[in-house]
Amino acid sequence: MDAWQQVLVPLFVATSPLTVLPIFLSMTEDLPLRDARKLGRFAVMTAAILAVVITLAGHAIFDFMHITVNDLRVGGGIILLVIAIYDLVFSSEERKGRSVTAEAGVVPLGTPIIMGPAGMTACVVLADTRGTIPTLVGVLSVLLLVWLILRYARTLSRLVNAAVSRAFGKVMSLFLAAIAIAMIRAGIFGMAEMLP
Repeated sequence: MDAWQQVLVPLFVATSPLTVLPIFLSMTEDLPLRDARKLGRFAVMTAAILAVVITLAGHAIFDFMHITVNDLRVGGGIILLVIAIYDLVFSSEERKGRSVTAEAGVVPLGTPIIMGPAGMTACVVLADTRGTIPTLVGVLSVLLLVWLILRYARTLSRLVNAAVSRAFGKVMSLFLAAIAIAMIRAGIFGMAEMLP
């Protein structure tokens, strides 16, 4: 059990399933329930495919593309920052006309929100230290939890008042902006440490 904890806890923290909920609700508030669930399923499938590929061939992919985890942190951080600013600046009424396509299930929902640089790093490191199979089982278990949260997102949101839910969404967007800045900062500092 202790060995599984050492795999599951870092993956749970890295993917942060509970922070996905308000972002997903904000993105899909104008979609019919069926379409919202389809988008959530597509996002989790994207994250799962990415997690499996990174776990099995992370080092080789990074070497082939001449990128590092720090590059992913900066790129992913910029995308998250744009999303957070957009959500903070525009009210839900102003965002009514926007269309949410299946592409949103890949970027930004599948990656970098569900499976971002932290999740990718955790997959690579845990595959090296704990083994490939335990890492795959662990990350797929965490993503199953994410899928359940997204599937029942609207049911969960009904447990709180609509105004409270919207306010919580704005607060989470603020935290998302802070997380984005932290990712960018960590990436830049990581790059600086690699300089001669």
